[in-house]
Amino acid sequence: MNKILLASIVIGALAVFVGPSVIDRIAGSEQASSDEKVDAKDKLYSDEELKQKLTDIQYEVTQEDGTEKAYDNEYWDLKDEGIYVDIVSGEPLFSSKDKYDSGTGWPSFTKPLSKENIVEKDDPGIFGMRTEIRSKEADSHLGHVFSDGPEPTGLRYCMNSAALQFIPVEDLEEEGYEEFKDEFL
Repeated sequence: MNKILLASIVIGALAVFVGPSVIDRIAGSEQASSDEKVDAKDKLYSDEELKQKLTDIQYEVTQEDGTEKAYDNEYWDLKDEGIYVDIVSGEPLFSSKDKYDSGTGWPSFTKPLSKENIVEKDDPGIFGMRTEIRSKEADSHLGHVFSDGPEPTGLRYCMNSAALQFIPVEDLEEEGYEEFKDEFL
């Protein structure tokens, strides 16, 4: 058997056991770029600054990939109009226009407000592979996206309230998010 064919078989078999994202990183593909963002939060705030800026649950969720309790969080049932931004960096992430009650006890959205501020990463766990959602600039852990959501996207962006800050529509301009006012006209 030639070496190239053998290498292809080995890499294919390895991908089945460790997942394609590991193979991509080994091969140096584009997937590695999301891993390089891990140090991004250090550029925004030091760990000590984050511990002072955030509550314990906000720090646990955003910096240690934690999950807050279902139905015991700030935004799971909030119905006010506005946008949700990253608690660390203020990056605009989701709109109340795309929020819905998923019955899970966490704020859920059908799509991001600003796709460019969202990073998706493979997240292997005991229940199989999931897709983790992180903010691009701050590299905050936000939650996960699942393919069991309603139309039009069929997606459920299940987020942690502790990773988000809600900006009511009437405060968008004052808070520097005036470009999103048209979303609510």
